[in-house]
Amino acid sequence: MPPAARQRRRLWPKSPHRPRWQRRKRPRHRPAPKRHPCPPSPGTARQQWHNHDLEQGFGSVYLPQALERKYPHASRNWLWQYVFPADRLSTDPRSGAQRRHHLHENSVQKAVHKAAQLAGVPKRVSPHTFRHSFATHLLQNGYDIRTVQELLGHADVKTTMIYTHVLNQGGLAVRSPLDQLAPSLPASHKHG
Repeated sequence: MPPAARQRRRLWPKSPHRPRWQRRKRPRHRPAPKRHPCPPSPGTARQQWHNHDLEQGFGSVYLPQALERKYPHASRNWLWQYVFPADRLSTDPRSGAQRRHHLHENSVQKAVHKAAQLAGVPKRVSPHTFRHSFATHLLQNGYDIRTVQELLGHADVKTTMIYTHVLNQGGLAVRSPLDQLAPSLPASHKHG
């Protein structure tokens, strides 16, 4: 074997992984996530509601699997509470403990239906309508069909293609890059 081939062999080991000394050094810390501009204050109504439940001897939530044994006090911790808690306490069928569970989906459906009636919407409206509206608006704003497919969680793009029939704008849907510049031009440069 010629010396150049032996040297190449040493530089490129058979293993697909590089030796530790050749690996790119990565920082050990990650940048902190951007904070929300308005973090929830500790005295929010929901947290006061939770504190009241704790004072009454309630305020715990069901923790899945072995978390209850691993973290015995976590079920009463504010971080584990439901984002949308139910109005009333109910008895947990597994343990018999009285707890505040999450808001039932029927409550949300009824609230959306009532809001649609109050707004005078003559068509049938449900929370699922927001999903369709979200997809349609994304497509109207020029988002790629694959992006919308991934956001909606569709396995097949044919399912997402259903939303394109609503658009049916033909050639009018095509926007020129110059159309985006028009609002920034002075009034004297616009033709009309």
